[in-house]
Amino acid sequence: MEKKELLAITDHTLLAPASRPADILRTVDEGILFKTASVCIPPCYVKLASAHAKGAIPICTVIGFPHGNSSPAAKANEARLAAEDGADEIDMVINIGLLKAGDTAAALSDIRGVRAACRGKILKVIVETAMLTEEEKRTACEIVSQSGADFIKTSTGYGGGGATPADVRLLRCYTAPSIRVKAAGGIASFDDAEAMVAAGADRLGTSRLVKLYREEVEK
Repeated sequence: MEKKELLAITDHTLLAPASRPADILRTVDEGILFKTASVCIPPCYVKLASAHAKGAIPICTVIGFPHGNSSPAAKANEARLAAEDGADEIDMVINIGLLKAGDTAAALSDIRGVRAACRGKILKVIVETAMLTEEEKRTACEIVSQSGADFIKTSTGYGGGGATPADVRLLRCYTAPSIRVKAAGGIASFDDAEAMVAAGADRLGTSRLVKLYREEVEK
């Protein structure tokens, strides 16, 4: 794929804890300039980012991030507030502990609560593949397939590992065909991005591709 095509399926991401309002506005401007799929920013800055973007780019945010173990009510309320503030896309973290404990019903209910609260916005469910066994990854695929989500996503980038082509292939194989796959975490180059797409990723999450492309075009 051409680099611009890869940027077009990338959620240009800034989720660092010390991110300042000026950093968020710069990220929005970069996303607009380089025509990324969205900008993914912390929930506290959704209203700021949405007002600044004025509809020029979708605003994505994260819910229950990065650990996934907020209460279901807290996650649902966070998603509702994000939607009201102008978020177009919601990336929530599955309750990893419930998944690993085998309580699939509770993990599914947690996702469905966010699905209902975010009012038709695009919903991506982060399953944190680096923390899961192969069997748990397949179970996560089954849960997400039943949840009404739009995407299954590999990683937060804060869970001790990121996306791998093998995990992307697994998610694509075991998740319902209607659900798209987002690869995120550790995508450090356009070669990495192409490998994820070749493995079956429909969307990418990274902060690095825009920086690399800007450096190239500004030489």
